[in-house]
Amino acid sequence: MKLSSLFATAALASLLLAGPAFAQSTTAPAAKSDTAAAPASTEKKTSKARSAESLECSKQADEKGLHGKERKKFRSECIKNAKAGEKTK
Repeated sequence: MKLSSLFATAALASLLLAGPAFAQSTTAPAAKSDTAAAPASTEKKTSKARSAESLECSKQADEKGLHGKERKKFRSECIKNAKAGEKTK
């Protein structure tokens, strides 16, 4: 009787452990098959050119040695002022 209960326990354990293994194998390949999205994201990055105002403000920020939040704030205000200056001319 000990031997039969041991086999029953082993069979039950193998069924419980095999279930998740079969469930995981069907979803993974579907996520990897989408290769069309990768080239589209690289096109966006290369197609956007920086304006003259942006380049000039970046140079000024470099000269001042600004980094991080301070640089971002300076460039934002600089570009805003440069564009406002063009509109008034």
